[in-house]
Amino acid sequence: MNAHKRPLRIVIVGPAWPLRGGLSTYDERLCKAFNDAGHHASILSFKLQYPSFLFPGKTQYSSDPAPESLEIDTAINSVNPFNWLIVGARYRKISPDIMVFRYWMPFMAPSLGTIARMAGKNKRTRLVAIADNIYPHEKHFYDGICTNYFVNSMHGFITMSKSVLEDLKKLASAKPSRYVPHPMYDNFGEVIDKNTAKRMLGLDEEYSYLLFFGFIRAYKGLDLLLKSFAASGLKDRKVKLVIAGEYYEDSGPYKQLIADLHLKDAVIERNDFIPNPDVAKYFSACDMVVQTYHSATQSGVTQIAYHFNKPMLVTDVGGLAETVPHGEVGYVTPKDEAAIAEALKDFYANRKEDIFSRNANEFKKKFSWDNIMQGIIETSSRIEN
Repeated sequence: MNAHKRPLRIVIVGPAWPLRGGLSTYDERLCKAFNDAGHHASILSFKLQYPSFLFPGKTQYSSDPAPESLEIDTAINSVNPFNWLIVGARYRKISPDIMVFRYWMPFMAPSLGTIARMAGKNKRTRLVAIADNIYPHEKHFYDGICTNYFVNSMHGFITMSKSVLEDLKKLASAKPSRYVPHPMYDNFGEVIDKNTAKRMLGLDEEYSYLLFFGFIRAYKGLDLLLKSFAASGLKDRKVKLVIAGEYYEDSGPYKQLIADLHLKDAVIERNDFIPNPDVAKYFSACDMVVQTYHSATQSGVTQIAYHFNKPMLVTDVGGLAETVPHGEVGYVTPKDEAAIAEALKDFYANRKEDIFSRNANEFKKKFSWDNIMQGIIETSSRIEN
């Protein structure tokens, strides 16, 4: 198939506005990239993504205005099998060249896998998955069955970390697949002067700030960061930690940990979902973005940090180390309190912010949306009828 030589009809299947969060942001940005490149892209999203009793946050819906110039079909009900058959049959008739399915958790496998099977019956549409994960961070008894159901419905795959690609090959070694790094998020506005951003957030300009950003779940390692920050001694050097994100689990253990470590005056909590217009303020105000994850594949937070030329500290799990060169853009540490604390101290003691920021500005050029678009198109071209 010489699809790349003509404009393509592409449908991205995954969350989008009015649903909020990183998946929606990604799908909308990818759709825009395809359209800007001359293709006809749209998004097939959810009218019901999670039943309310299964959603851990305060709301699934965005307060931001609808993205301009994007066609979004909010049609999928994740728990209604009749809906899956109807939506799949409709897209079988629409017959796009490529359907790009986002896969991030086994709970979505029945709906997405069924829609894919139905749509693929036209023998024309290529079904390509962007697999954020193959094995989820949080385990359930149904993971294996659901993941296999979804993987078997796809024709080809893109992964955004090498570790996920290795997981995928254990299940679908014969199908076309490739690794393409997570693209940089460049849709949160421009860099703001640091002191201006601090004022906008009501932060004391006399202090320096480390940033933990995004929703809070056990695998994100906020507990490890709090212990490491306390061990670093930075709270006595006019450095504070900003935790900007909503708790997706019980906040009690973290609050207790802050109290036990005597960090109350050194930690600033903004525990709500951060709307898109405020993202630039948090990243511009901080000196370094810290991701002390217990487990990971890839991270959208890393790709926001790159847009704002921010140094990063990440733990050596999953694909995080693939995108943050140690000693150049930041630190890659083991999941060890002492090692993380030492890196935090080194960052300030040796004034690494400027050199890391300059390197980030150069290194981020490899994380383009064109790369993932071409990866999808080239993967689809390897799919046999």
